[in-house]
Amino acid sequence: MWDDAFPSFLIGLREGLEGGLIVSILIATLVRADARSRLPQVWTGVLAAIALAMSFGAVLTFTAASLSATAQEAFGGTLSVIAVAFVTAMVFWMRRSARSLSGEIKEKVTGALAMGSGVLILTSFLAVGREGLETALFLWTTAQAAGESSGPLAGAAIGLILSAALCWGLYRRVLKINLTKFFTATGVVLIVIAAGVLGYGLRDLQEGGVLPGKAAYAIDLSGSIDASSWYSTLVQGVFNLTPAMTWLQVLGYAGYLAVVMTLFVRGLRATAPKPGSGKAAPAPDTPRPARRRPAWVVPVVVVTVPALLAGLAVALGRPKPGAAQTVAVSEKDCGEGFTAPRPGRQTFQMHNTGDKTAEVYLVDPATNAVYGEIEGLAPGTTRSLVATVAGGTYAWRCVPSGGTPVTSQAVRVTGGGAAKAVVPVSEHDLSGPLAQYRRYVEEGLAALVPQTRTLADDIRHNHLGKARTDWLTAHRTYASLGAAYGTFEDFDRKIDGRADGLPDGVHDKDFTGFHRIEYGLWHGEPAASLTAPAQRLAADAAGLRTAFPHQDFDPSDLPLRAHEVLENTLQFELTSDTDEGSGTNLATADANLAGTRELLTVLRPLLTSRSPHLLPTVDADVARLQQLLDSAHHGSHWTPVKQLDPTDRARVDGATGQLLEDLSPVPALLEIRKSA
Repeated sequence: MWDDAFPSFLIGLREGLEGGLIVSILIATLVRADARSRLPQVWTGVLAAIALAMSFGAVLTFTAASLSATAQEAFGGTLSVIAVAFVTAMVFWMRRSARSLSGEIKEKVTGALAMGSGVLILTSFLAVGREGLETALFLWTTAQAAGESSGPLAGAAIGLILSAALCWGLYRRVLKINLTKFFTATGVVLIVIAAGVLGYGLRDLQEGGVLPGKAAYAIDLSGSIDASSWYSTLVQGVFNLTPAMTWLQVLGYAGYLAVVMTLFVRGLRATAPKPGSGKAAPAPDTPRPARRRPAWVVPVVVVTVPALLAGLAVALGRPKPGAAQTVAVSEKDCGEGFTAPRPGRQTFQMHNTGDKTAEVYLVDPATNAVYGEIEGLAPGTTRSLVATVAGGTYAWRCVPSGGTPVTSQAVRVTGGGAAKAVVPVSEHDLSGPLAQYRRYVEEGLAALVPQTRTLADDIRHNHLGKARTDWLTAHRTYASLGAAYGTFEDFDRKIDGRADGLPDGVHDKDFTGFHRIEYGLWHGEPAASLTAPAQRLAADAAGLRTAFPHQDFDPSDLPLRAHEVLENTLQFELTSDTDEGSGTNLATADANLAGTRELLTVLRPLLTSRSPHLLPTVDADVARLQQLLDSAHHGSHWTPVKQLDPTDRARVDGATGQLLEDLSPVPALLEIRKSA
């Protein structure tokens, strides 16, 4: 968590120290002027500044949460750029002001003492408020970059607590800090961090469609750098540098760093400001008696007003609950009560008034593209459907269980940009890829049968060295048929079952197939004890080949297996859970990858038309993982997973995890829908 916490820790420490120094100087000046009775006015201003900063943070958080995904990217990117501007200005201001800060604040306090309590409250509020707003904005942007809030919040809290302790020490004169050197050193680090935030913000603006070039990569080290390694995570968390960066990110990062750092370093060479004249400040005029009011009134007001304004901003920025349309659904009528909604993120209350469970889709009637859906809406129930609406034509399509689809009257929405929709997939759309993949499996089974027979003959003739080689060949053939596992029924358990869960483990009579033979071949069992399991494996393989053409292969299994095969690889092969002694888990992972690649080949036309940018990313992931697996293959030998160098193992796990993440949209994109 420290990699995400460090930037916020630094900003909390620096901003907290700035604000704390100002408060310390205010208090010291009042104490020395024998005006302790005015201290509550200082704390009131400080309290107001804190309330304003927290309210500002709440507005940022809840306003962003109510936006669409694309709008969130654009919103976050814009605020990241603004945060960089604020931090840059703060760094240069404190570099100039560190030497003369105390004198300037004392002059302001002297004037405030003569003008009344309101001016003193305003002085402390303005002195601390800027730091609070900067902290809130920078903390929000770093939390967005990290993808979570616990690390940045913890870092900021530690920095603020430490800054408070330092300020107390300075006030009590038990600490001495060269503030000029401190703010110079932290300024250099913050400039580097701000450059990363700028790069992150520019990427968000590209993702949000505000800036072009989101696919124009200047650097792509994903194939050689493991994004999940500790050093990569540290660099990404602290500096917002990622293995893949666009040209705009690189130019923004390098340009900002070169220009700002140069100006900052040049400014350090400037001569120190001339000291003041040394004249004592005039004694403050005796304040005029003020009308007495309860001491709690002003603090309550300064905290309540920002909170109320923040709540109002959040409420106005979010869709009103009462604005949600209630749309009726039945087997005879669909979309009753549907009127043209406003552009933006909308909530529809879908109420099934019929007697049958229904699938409900918000569609473009011209293309059947789906903008939102509810599955299994039971009779008499109401469920919310949230969808982003933009310019275009919309209609409801209701598909009652066992009934005929019913489509509502279309409505036209104007303005509002564009909304992302998914073109539905039918069983007919998947019939071609399914037939193509069935042929691939049949060819694989045709090769598997003689391979298992050869393995059985090796064992029967006591050629155990050759049997180990032929075992791996046959097992890789079977592993490459991963997308059909669910179709193989009981044959998969017989052919590739594991000993986990069996009463006697590897010695259980029901432990059969490849892993049973693997255990025997690599644990010194004689050929006599392995002959029967090998012959049974050959018979099961032949039985599967005969049964497969008649087995029911659900078309919806294809998109699911695109993700599940490698999910099993990460869970079993890459943890050595299925290693019974051969140390060939990476060979099996390689075969699983080959099967996934074949599956993506047959699904490619459907995926390309629905998500053009998905497959190039996945192809790069596959190539990266293939390269890592190839590096563990030396002739006929595969490096066992447990013998991999920790860095290499982390790279394989990270590449597989990244591929899984990028494959995760496939099931949703190719889900069979009844909306057509």
